[in-house]
Amino acid sequence: MDRFGEQPEVRYHETVITVRFNEVDSYSVAWHGHYVAWMEIGRNSLSRQFGLAPDDLLKLAYLGPVVSLELKYLRPARFNDKVRICTRLEGDEVGMLCFRCEMLASDGERLASGVVKHVLTDSAGALQYRLPEEIEDRVARMKDWLAGDAE
Repeated sequence: MDRFGEQPEVRYHETVITVRFNEVDSYSVAWHGHYVAWMEIGRNSLSRQFGLAPDDLLKLAYLGPVVSLELKYLRPARFNDKVRICTRLEGDEVGMLCFRCEMLASDGERLASGVVKHVLTDSAGALQYRLPEEIEDRVARMKDWLAGDAE
């Protein structure tokens, strides 16, 4: 089993950040709100590979607002620490994109884990109950890549 509780062949996208001085609080640890931003960095980096980043959606006349965010803090990150953000798409909810992120320290220990869910709307804000074909195709390519079926 891997860090996501899945079989090892399931891939994830990895982004590495360095904790900046302005991200630590008076306790000398990364402020909890920055973990949400780090999840966004990982999510956008993965999404961009498949034409699903926010600006890509906008070009297609869609938006992907966040409707749910869960985050569990396990261990603090500190100034200058390298944090690996491991992101993957999960679930098959119709009209929704669900991303799981694990933030890992350089020793491989989990710092935090979270899930963020996005719905899809058109540019006027109308909820899309099914993914439009052009977006469904991009999601399918991402899922194939994460499953190790495509390079």
